[in-house]
Amino acid sequence: MSLHLPATSLDITENEIGSGSESEPNGTDAEETWSDWVSDSPIDRQCKSLFEDKFLASTTEALDYDKRIHGFDLNSFCKEKALDFYDRVRLINYIRKEKPSAQSLRTLSGKEFSYDDYLLPVIEDDPLLLGPLDSWSDSEDGSNLSAPTDLATANRRIATLELKLAAAKEELTHFRLLVHQRMDTAHIRDAINAPDGHIASPSRRDDDSHYFESYGESEIHAVMIQDRVRTSSYASFIMTNADLFQNAVVLDVGCGTGILSLFAARAGAKRVIAIDASDIALKAKRIVEANGYENVITVIQGKVEEISLPDDISHVDVIVSEWMGYALLYESMLDSVLHARDRFLKPAGVMAPSQCRMMLCLSEASDIYKERIGFWNDIYGFDLSVMGEEVFTDAVVDIVGPDTVMSEPYMIKDLYLRDITTKQLEFMTPFSLVSTAERRTKIHALVLYFDAFFEATGSPVSSNTAVRVTRGGEGELAEVWPLGRRPSALRRQSLKSRQETISFSTGPRSVPTHWKHTIFLLREPVVVTEGTIVAGTFHCRKRENNSRELDVEVHYTVKSGASSEGIETPGDVVVQIFKVR
Repeated sequence: MSLHLPATSLDITENEIGSGSESEPNGTDAEETWSDWVSDSPIDRQCKSLFEDKFLASTTEALDYDKRIHGFDLNSFCKEKALDFYDRVRLINYIRKEKPSAQSLRTLSGKEFSYDDYLLPVIEDDPLLLGPLDSWSDSEDGSNLSAPTDLATANRRIATLELKLAAAKEELTHFRLLVHQRMDTAHIRDAINAPDGHIASPSRRDDDSHYFESYGESEIHAVMIQDRVRTSSYASFIMTNADLFQNAVVLDVGCGTGILSLFAARAGAKRVIAIDASDIALKAKRIVEANGYENVITVIQGKVEEISLPDDISHVDVIVSEWMGYALLYESMLDSVLHARDRFLKPAGVMAPSQCRMMLCLSEASDIYKERIGFWNDIYGFDLSVMGEEVFTDAVVDIVGPDTVMSEPYMIKDLYLRDITTKQLEFMTPFSLVSTAERRTKIHALVLYFDAFFEATGSPVSSNTAVRVTRGGEGELAEVWPLGRRPSALRRQSLKSRQETISFSTGPRSVPTHWKHTIFLLREPVVVTEGTIVAGTFHCRKRENNSRELDVEVHYTVKSGASSEGIETPGDVVVQIFKVR
């Protein structure tokens, strides 16, 4: 788990952002294409002009109308002022709320609409808030609109469009979260309905209540379930280990929609206890009933630290949980899973996943650096670099490509879930990264990701066990995802129980997951050649003012070459501190 998505007054439906789900092969539900998605998108909905009470047939027509009649080109203005997604949203709502003239907008400095009040939509479901239209080019680089002439080009273009669609979903997800956090819309609605109309100061929420509220909505669970690497790995482990799950008692911690509980029930579990502290537990109960597993799966709403198991159950055979966050430990859900282990798991019980490894590598990351930092260095001849300084203190959650990786990964923490304690989740470990760059290259970042392993025996995997790296286009769901509730061929096969270690990687060399990569941008890029060593220590601990966030401190030095005596000479020690939040 890693995203937060509470509801706001801006409701984006699944059809509006693309479902991303598998379609039926028998023709009852034709597979949704990119053209289908675009034709149903908010871009083609009626849209109100920015300057008058006139509705146009689409956002394209509305923007053209404002450009032609009022002389204001929204997309050009945003590009000229270098507005990001949130600045653009603020600008649109500023215009709709304050009703300035199109002429006066040319003199704006940007401060006028910089307040977060302008994140709250003036018009519900405003199609203009979904982003600039020219970002939805169907070409790979936004400039070549010609049709692909070969299969390889077509596949690359499809992959590019899928990434753009995923990025759009992610952007909308974070936008809705930001609106909710800044405006506290639920509080405002309650205040408006109060008899005296008095708006009291919002009460400060503790880390837990905010965390669990964020998982009460459906959209965040759709994002996680649609992460094929994640969901199919859990499904593969459960459905191919019948010996472990047959007649077993299973505990699902942080069950969400109950998808892992359903897999366990399908694999033959005798009882499944599904626990979630958020309101999604109410929907999970209905999902269990809709699938006919109410006699197997019991859903309990509450914190695992506070609940009790049903009277006829004292301990469980297996604990399954998808507890992983950004940088693996963000959100601190593992603390709850370990509490459940200590309270409820039998001595010979199995944790799934059974082991996770935090991995660190060097990355050239020039695109991330340019987007987040270099962009500010020259804005119409002015130095705005102060705007990029916070990026050096906040970890960036984004995706770096495999071609940017300039070292083999180094394991900075091995978490064997049967034995590890909560105290060991705060740690300091040395690392040594050896550059594999074939030519002189600037390293802009250290990149953190994790690998997860599922071992049916519960034993630790050997140090030389290679993690499965999922390549683009692989049909990783084919064996475990029965469609249309038809019996799966795997169900018969699973009774033989293959007993193999299931694993997945969230690293740059694998298909991107919803966890992405945690990127620590270096204040001073490191110049490396083949064999250059970047070595130091990695410190990780919970933040004092929010236990679900992380403080990371990196100390490193560069061994740039050999002296005349043949001894490598390290440079000065550099220290950087980051927040993962």
